[in-house]
Amino acid sequence: MAMTARALADPPPRVRRAADEDRAALAAVLARAFLDDPVTSYFYPAARSRGAYARRFFRARLGVMGRQEQVWTTDDLAGAALWALPGRWRDGALDGFRLFPSLPGLLPHPWRALRGVHLIEERHPPPQHFYLSVIGTDPARQGRGIGSALLRPVLDLCDRERFPAYLECSKERNVAFYARHGFRVRERMALPDGPPLWLMWREPR
Repeated sequence: MAMTARALADPPPRVRRAADEDRAALAAVLARAFLDDPVTSYFYPAARSRGAYARRFFRARLGVMGRQEQVWTTDDLAGAALWALPGRWRDGALDGFRLFPSLPGLLPHPWRALRGVHLIEERHPPPQHFYLSVIGTDPARQGRGIGSALLRPVLDLCDRERFPAYLECSKERNVAFYARHGFRVRERMALPDGPPLWLMWREPR
């Protein structure tokens, strides 16, 4: 079978654990990936400042999640997947303090945003599982298998260790992508005066 030009040009992405020195570059990549995301726009409604606040948020988030050693990226930092280990998905008080520099973007609707976070956490399933907190690929590199490659290390671990996995999907068009990796929609919820989320669960294979 003849290979396409894209397949010849794009070898399978090499995935590795992210290092501390990758944090700034990956925060910028994730901010670009989520710039048009409905939930990002919900929390950071001002378009002019959204990118700057998103970079601050993701840099802090990378620091928090990096301590669990399940942040994965590619050799060329084209994207990142941030996972929480079983029983460690909820942020502690100190972790919340580290996210404080990104909070001014919430000021137009602070109580609505906090209520939205509470509703998301309220629906988080109690059984032990790996939690996909964030995954994103640089918009210029999307559609080349990077997202699938970023998922693979932890999904393989889930299958070996017999753990389920969980995520919240913020775009309906991405539901099919996660379904190809074994996730199924448990619930569709709506944020207060905001966009929907698809809550998805994956049993180990």
